[in-house]
Amino acid sequence: MPKPVVPEEKRRRRRPTRSGTVLSERLIVETALRMLREHGTAGLTARRLGLALDADPSTLYRYFRGMDDLTLAIGDALIGQALDGWRPTGQWRTDLRTVGLRIHAAYVAHPQAALLTTNRVTGRAHELAADEAVLQVLRTAGFPLPDTVRIYHAFIDQTLAFAALDAASLTLPSASQRADEEMWRSTYAGLPRTTHPRIAEAAPLLATRMVTSAYPTALEMLLDSAAAQLDAIGS
Repeated sequence: MPKPVVPEEKRRRRRPTRSGTVLSERLIVETALRMLREHGTAGLTARRLGLALDADPSTLYRYFRGMDDLTLAIGDALIGQALDGWRPTGQWRTDLRTVGLRIHAAYVAHPQAALLTTNRVTGRAHELAADEAVLQVLRTAGFPLPDTVRIYHAFIDQTLAFAALDAASLTLPSASQRADEEMWRSTYAGLPRTTHPRIAEAAPLLATRMVTSAYPTALEMLLDSAAAQLDAIGS
């Protein structure tokens, strides 16, 4: 049986750690994000997190049901960072673009955490707020409910998929990152037109574009498709 999670108000009344720090869910998540950034996913354990917080590892289970519950909280925190300060403008395309780019950027800023959380459904407050906001934008724009859900599905999955892909590249060793980028300028650029005519003609553009994220382009393509559908509904 998992240990019961103590309500936040009761946790705040508990005595500080040995170093005088008063634990909170937010502090634990922030510390976990720092550990992921410095040590990767393998470095995030209850024991190491307890050491970083100067607390007994068992104390963490007063805040989270286990490390998986902490993982969900980390993912929700990233979405919270993405939405912080965002307000809808009433222009559906602008609003979806901004939300998508913000979510993608928040995950890519924490690539190790992104690898751990992009495929998870947290059911927590920030995730629910993001889902509600995207659905509201689409419904207010005039999309029928089935189309709203279909576009929402494509929008959020595309955003998280590119975040995971780009985060995976960022977590590679520096030498591997450089080798991948150089491949476009060496192997691809050196292919002869006689055997690979289309790669050869595109090589200069490929060398420039393929080392950047395709997410902004893919997002615009999705928005173009949605806009065309909305125009068809109104015609």
